[in-house]
Amino acid sequence: METQNSTRASSLGVAYALGAYGIWGFAPMYWRALESIPAAQLLAHRVWWSMVVGVALLLLTRRVGELRVVLRSRRRLLPMLFSALLIGTNWLVFLYAVETDRVLDTSLGYYINPLISVLMGTLLLGEKLRPWQIAAVSLAALGVLWLTLSFGELPWISLVLAFSFALYGLVRKLAPVMPVVGFTLETAILAPLGLAYLLFVRADGSDASADATFGFRLLIVGTGAFTAVPLLCFNSAAKRLKLSTVGLFQYIAPSISFVLAVALYGEPFTRAHTVAFACVWLALAIYSLDSLRAARGI
Repeated sequence: METQNSTRASSLGVAYALGAYGIWGFAPMYWRALESIPAAQLLAHRVWWSMVVGVALLLLTRRVGELRVVLRSRRRLLPMLFSALLIGTNWLVFLYAVETDRVLDTSLGYYINPLISVLMGTLLLGEKLRPWQIAAVSLAALGVLWLTLSFGELPWISLVLAFSFALYGLVRKLAPVMPVVGFTLETAILAPLGLAYLLFVRADGSDASADATFGFRLLIVGTGAFTAVPLLCFNSAAKRLKLSTVGLFQYIAPSISFVLAVALYGEPFTRAHTVAFACVWLALAIYSLDSLRAARGI
């Protein structure tokens, strides 16, 4: 009976992980449908409706008391202010990349994200890198350097996405706040700024959603659920699967985005991109194999 329950939990975990990373992978298609709204305005809508969803989840799960505890604790609240800034930056840059036909850059950013997380663990937490981890991080850095030299500029979108999300993950790991409470609080911190900006563009006459159709407005309202659902799926998967197993699923999202960028949106994939992505893919293969070996104690 215990084995059956364990198998069922693992199966559910896999389903949740596929749901989370699948939604994140196809996310550019959703945001493309809203590309007539400038990235800053779209971010304002996103944080506002995400907060609404977050509050609803708090009420449904009866976690309002946990939110009050966080609000009364400076030790818990200050990290959430920082994490809100990080996730807001991440969302804004991602939306900008989608609107400017640079989905390929987002794919590269989320491919190198786990390697950036490993590097931050070393620099900020004093964790020691294993030899193969050093090789993986160095190889990914070589790929980014090659892309920089080839195009004459840093792939800033990829780097901002990778570093902001890696740092966000680190802050949330260290902050003693439950996921739903943290999500609601982060969006609540950003929502007043978003609302103020929306009121400003409405008064200025530059509100891109002012004459939107009913269906388009539904898409705008849906940004809250579209943001919250994969996060909840991810948290559910993390509870049911080993961390090393969940880590292997994280490559699904950038892989889907990569296919969308090249095959559907026709973004140029040059020789420089080939070399850079090959370096990053090889680095991820080394990193994943080393992580599996370490998890098994080999």
